[in-house]
Amino acid sequence: MGSFNYFNYFTEIEEHFWRKRGAHLLVSPLDWAIVETWQKAGIPIEAVLRGIDSAFESYQRSRRSAGRPLKSLAYCVDAVLDAAAEQQAAATGAGPRASQAATHAEPVSRDEVRDFFTRNGERMDRATKQLAGSHAQLAIQLTQMGAKLTEIAGLLDSATQPDLEDIERRLTILEEKLSATLAAEAPEETLLEIRREMDRQLAPYRRRMTAEQLGQLERQYTQKRLFEKFDLPRLSLFYLT
Repeated sequence: MGSFNYFNYFTEIEEHFWRKRGAHLLVSPLDWAIVETWQKAGIPIEAVLRGIDSAFESYQRSRRSAGRPLKSLAYCVDAVLDAAAEQQAAATGAGPRASQAATHAEPVSRDEVRDFFTRNGERMDRATKQLAGSHAQLAIQLTQMGAKLTEIAGLLDSATQPDLEDIERRLTILEEKLSATLAAEAPEETLLEIRREMDRQLAPYRRRMTAEQLGQLERQYTQKRLFEKFDLPRLSLFYLT
């Protein structure tokens, strides 16, 4: 995982997929959720790109291609997991490996991270005010989380070299709490709408995925769409760019 590019993880995957397909596509919520699933699982970028290459080769050999372009990263899920397993097996016995956390030290400036916090704080504040009338309880909880976000942002000025690994851990915990709050407070119709939308997009690929893969993907998809529905920012440094 030595070259795991944390801050550009999605961008590199997106651009590689575009190049393989030969045309740009609008990034779908499903594709975003798939990349988020890979990122949270700690799959190295090299394994993802190699898996995408393998999936395209398999698709082009299959009857289903018939001149039609591969439309979604969902087709690549199995190949990416296989590539990750192969990379892990190859690394076994190769001596100490740098941890993924250590490779998060990307060349990103303190000002860029501070701007990221500022944008997210402002967006959360706007959403809180908009929800105050229709979702009072949610607005109260968002106010508390906004204060926590400000507290975490203060860590940028508390040390000569900010510990981005620790900041990311704190942001991940806060985002998980925010996600759970949204799932609990969202109207039933909103959750049904998201579920129907997700089922439509996943329908062509369900047979290719295990129950575990589907469960992880469904959680990521629902989380992404809830954040969008309530116009809330993603907090992890993964979304900095």
